[in-house]
Amino acid sequence: MQLVLALLAMAAAASAEPRPIDIQRSTLTVFVYKSGLFSGFADDHVIRAPIASGTLSDEAPLSVSIQVKAETLAVLDPKLAADKRSEVQTRMLGPEVLDTATHPEITFKSTAIEPAGESKWTVTGDLSIHGRTRPATFAVERRDGHFKGLATLKQRDFGIQPISIAGGTVKVKDELKVEFDIVASP
Repeated sequence: MQLVLALLAMAAAASAEPRPIDIQRSTLTVFVYKSGLFSGFADDHVIRAPIASGTLSDEAPLSVSIQVKAETLAVLDPKLAADKRSEVQTRMLGPEVLDTATHPEITFKSTAIEPAGESKWTVTGDLSIHGRTRPATFAVERRDGHFKGLATLKQRDFGIQPISIAGGTVKVKDELKVEFDIVASP
C-alpha cells in the first residue's frame, strides 16, 4: 500500500513539472506611443518580441519564466516606409534605448501567482530589461489553452530614457504596453 501511495505522489509531483513554452505559437507584442506638442507628426510603434525560451506550469506550484533575445525585437510598423522603419529598429536596439550589445536578454520569472477568478490569475515576478530587474505584476486569463494578458511598464524604471526629438516637441511616452499570448508545449 505504501508503495502505491509513493508512486501516486511521484506521479502528481511529475505532472506539476513546468512544461516548455511553445515559442512558435506564443507571442509578445510591445506597443510604444508618442506624446508631445507635435506628436501628430510622429508614429506609434508596434514591436514583435519573439520568445527564445521559457517554461510554464499551470498546476501547483504555478510558475512561468520567459527569455527573449533583445536583438530579435522587430519593429513591425507597416505604415512606415522601409527606411524609416529600419531607422527606428536601429535606434531601438542601439545604445540609446535597449543597448542589446551590453544587455542581450530580457527575462521574466514569476515569484507569485494568485487566483483572481475562474481561469484568471494575478502574476507577480522579476522582469529584467536593460540590465535592471524590477518587480512586475499583471493579470492573466486562460482562454482555449492560451494564457493572455497585458502588462504596463515604464521605460525609466529600467534605466531607459524615452526618445525625444525636435527639442522635445515629439517624444515617446515613458509607459509601454506589452500584450502576451503564451501557450505551453503539449
